[in-house]
Amino acid sequence: MNARSPSIKLNNGVEMPLLGLGVFQSPPDQTLAAVEAALRSGYRLIDTAASYRNEEAVGEAFRRSGLARPDVFITTKLWISDYGYERALHGFERSLRKLGLDHIHLYLLHQPVPTEFEGTAGAYRAAEKLLADKRVRAIGVSNFSARHLDALMRKATVVPAVNQVEIHPFFTQRELRAEHARRGIVTQAWSPIGGINRYRPAADRQDPLGHPTIQELARKYRKTPAQVILRWHLENGVSPVPKSVRVERIAENIDVFDFALTGDEVAAIEALDLGVRSGPDPETLDLKTFNFRIED
Repeated sequence: MNARSPSIKLNNGVEMPLLGLGVFQSPPDQTLAAVEAALRSGYRLIDTAASYRNEEAVGEAFRRSGLARPDVFITTKLWISDYGYERALHGFERSLRKLGLDHIHLYLLHQPVPTEFEGTAGAYRAAEKLLADKRVRAIGVSNFSARHLDALMRKATVVPAVNQVEIHPFFTQRELRAEHARRGIVTQAWSPIGGINRYRPAADRQDPLGHPTIQELARKYRKTPAQVILRWHLENGVSPVPKSVRVERIAENIDVFDFALTGDEVAAIEALDLGVRSGPDPETLDLKTFNFRIED
């Protein structure tokens, strides 16, 4: 039987499935197959981005599914080369065209650009316009710190519905999650099972899946280590969007709604935090760091 994710209510009343499929680094052909498999397995949230260069495949997989448009929550993100008000509107139209949709459920700014924050703010004002025009159902940001949120809200009026950031057992971002809760922002986790510790392994990085605490809980609940980590996110009210292109893993990752961790077990996983970011530092990211543009 297919699992189904419960939903969480965003700060504007929109309902978003709590768990979804991410497609970062998935080539278009693999994206198509993965999204088709996810929708068959009960996923109803698909997370892509202009910079992933697979929006067309996401849209095609949705159309092949035969599901109704209101039933599939699709997120995409504006890349930093399209920041600024007018460029952001153009970037949105490009994404909408590639997806082949008439609206997007959640539209995120992919990164803050601290050295050119006027462009970041201009892009968010464009997202506010798209929200007002009902072309998107909710807007938000990704990889923003509390400081970036403060700077944004000095220039914007709509509080982001979501901030999608790096969170996993070795980088729990407890303070940022608390800041989100205070502001009414849903915390969403990219690469929630282990971040770059998993998909770009290095000698000095550990894999959370192999940690004894995670392994012990997996044995206790007769679940996989990945399922335990995803359940930890859910217990914390975090929306995880794990990426996989393997049919069996896609099905496994959503099969996490038939057990619960205790408070002590959640705390034990929290205690694994190393406080070390494995992804790019949003404080130093700019067009020199990532000097590519999205083609029309």
